[in-house]
Amino acid sequence: LHACRSTLEDPLIAESVEYLRGHGVEVIYDAEHFYQGYLEDPEAALASIETAWRAGARAVVLADTNGGTPPQEVYRITAEVRRRFPAMPLGAHMHNDIGCAVANTLMAVAAGARHVQGTINGVGERTGNADLAAVLPTLELKMGFRVLRDEPPAVKFGRLREASRLVYEALGLQPNPYQPYVGDFAFAHKGGVHADAVMKVPRAYEHVDPALVGNRRVFVVSEMAGGASLALKAAEELGMPLDKRSDAVRRALEEIKRLERKGYSFDLAPASAMLILMRHLGLYKERFRLLEWRVVTGPDERAYAVVKVLVGGEERLEAGEGVGPVHAVDVALRRALTVSFPQLKAVALSDYRVVLPASVRSTESVVRVTAEFRNGERIWRTVGVSSNIVKASIRALVDGYDFALQLEALAPSREVDPRYGERRAGQLDGHQRLAEEQVGK
Repeated sequence: LHACRSTLEDPLIAESVEYLRGHGVEVIYDAEHFYQGYLEDPEAALASIETAWRAGARAVVLADTNGGTPPQEVYRITAEVRRRFPAMPLGAHMHNDIGCAVANTLMAVAAGARHVQGTINGVGERTGNADLAAVLPTLELKMGFRVLRDEPPAVKFGRLREASRLVYEALGLQPNPYQPYVGDFAFAHKGGVHADAVMKVPRAYEHVDPALVGNRRVFVVSEMAGGASLALKAAEELGMPLDKRSDAVRRALEEIKRLERKGYSFDLAPASAMLILMRHLGLYKERFRLLEWRVVTGPDERAYAVVKVLVGGEERLEAGEGVGPVHAVDVALRRALTVSFPQLKAVALSDYRVVLPASVRSTESVVRVTAEFRNGERIWRTVGVSSNIVKASIRALVDGYDFALQLEALAPSREVDPRYGERRAGQLDGHQRLAEEQVGK
């Protein structure tokens, strides 16, 4: 009321609602600053919403406009409004200034509100609004309310993650990997004990089935991972079951942890970890080798790169021009490789990020680059670390194209593996024999 320079005696509330109703408009009355107003003058705040309701508002929405009301107060005040006006249709509009927009929305519903406002991903001014990607499934799956359409949850929320990504893409924002329900890490398992246990008792570490909200279980390879995490990740990425106690898995895990101490992070770049594992399993076959590279940059954005690669015993020299040194190297590298591997034309570099690892930030020198690649529906990420940002980028690029080629080479082995289907008589290649030997170690 102070913000609007209005008073309770001002007929603006009733006149506005009545005018709109008189013109056939359905009115939802958002009581801005209601919770703050109630804390200052409860009777005045209650009188204002009663005026709107009796003038014909279909719903009266209680707003925590500055986002500063804690959950217990939201519940107490909403319950008092419900007690005073049992027939008043109540709604909730929460902001996230103290990180409680979702919690406050749920508290308001628990206290009697039945109309909920929010945004997908919580996008909004300042710190945002209540995230509907968290509010809606929680109301139905945890609190027993029916929201949206009268359909099974798997149908209703099965594309929730997709909707979240669509909004991020439309706004040009990076998705939050830690976002509840729909984030990349919402159902990710890092610790070895956790990864092993979730396969035996999923509800121990997953509060709902990820598929209900269009997400999936992910096993993360990191410094906290054990043999179980790495073996499960291999099954997920490579389609290859492994013994978590095998020597090959143990050696690969030791190398991964050693690299993480140097600034690598395989949480978001599991493809690089899978290349390490394949080498220790004896499944890796070198398809190409980057021998040399040079980059020239000038005062503008254009850059030029020259790369020399070894493919099948033949050295190949190619040049590329791009917007910045990394793009130039990527152009040159693709030209050199697609001559022998035309299938790489279908592989696209879809994302590229540079971070300064926190563990080595004091040196102010080491950078970590993650690169994301796509081939149709398949997505994989790789990582490179160096004190030279271009060198780190090239390592991530090389791993990305290498992983695509290694997956292709593994495909025949998976097809004849008896654990995946019928083995054809007499067909057992070297990769398959090595895999079975390593699994048994």
